[in-house]
Amino acid sequence: MCTVVLLRRPNAAWPLIVAANRDELLERPWRAPARHWPDRPEVVAGLDELAGGSWLGLNDHGVVAAILNRRHSLGPAPDKRSRGELVLDALDHADAAAAAAALAMLDGSAYRAFNMIVGDDRDAFWIRNLGDRGAGGVRVTPVPPGVSMVTAWDLNDTEASDRTRLYLPRFRAAPPPDPAADDWEAWAALLDGRDRAAGADDPNAAMHVDTGWGFGTVSSSLIGIPARGTDTRPIWRFAATIPQRGAYEPVDL
Repeated sequence: MCTVVLLRRPNAAWPLIVAANRDELLERPWRAPARHWPDRPEVVAGLDELAGGSWLGLNDHGVVAAILNRRHSLGPAPDKRSRGELVLDALDHADAAAAAAALAMLDGSAYRAFNMIVGDDRDAFWIRNLGDRGAGGVRVTPVPPGVSMVTAWDLNDTEASDRTRLYLPRFRAAPPPDPAADDWEAWAALLDGRDRAAGADDPNAAMHVDTGWGFGTVSSSLIGIPARGTDTRPIWRFAATIPQRGAYEPVDL
C-alpha cells in the first residue's frame, strides 16, 4: 500500500510538490530513478525489473506520474496487463491534462485495480480504476489545491484509510517543503513516520511500513515541480529504505 502526498499551489513558484513512499515485496527487484528506457529518452523513473514498468516517474516537460495498488490487489495477475506500464504511458504526454484524458479511455478490466496520480505545474488528477468495465472502472478526478493524500483507498479517504486519517492532518499542518532552499525536512520526517492511528493494529497503518514478513517501504521520493516559463529545473530527492532509511540523494534530471 504505497502513499502519494501532493501539495498544489497553482500560483506559487513551485506549484506542485510530491512526496511518495513505495511499499512493496522486499524481494521484488528494482532500480533507482534514471533514464532506463532508450525509446523514452525524456523519461526519468524508477524501474521495476520484474515487469519493466515503473511506480513513479517524471518527464522533461515537468509531468509527474505515480501508480499505487488498491486494496487487495498486490502483485501481478497472469490475465492482466502490468500497471507499471501506465506510468510510462502517462509520461509520453507533454502535460498532465492530456495524460489524464488518455488514461480515462482505458479498459479498466485489462488491469488489476489501481490508483494513479498525474500532475504538472498547472493540473493534477487522481485516476481510480476498480478493475472492471463501465462506470465503475476508470474515473478521473481533479486534485484540489492544497495538500491531498492517496493510499490504497480513495483520495483523502480518512474513513477507510487509517494511514490517511492520521497523516493527512500532519502533512497539512507541517511546514511545506522549500525546494529552492533544498528544505524538505518536515515532509521527509513524516514519510518516515512509524506511528499508527489509535486502534490500528495493521503495520500498513504507519507511513513507513515494516511488516516483518517481507513487505514494507522500499523507497521514498520528494519532488518539486517549478512554474513553467522560468529557468528553474524540477528537483527529485530519492532515498532507498532497505534495511534502514538512507540519506536522500538528488536524482540526475
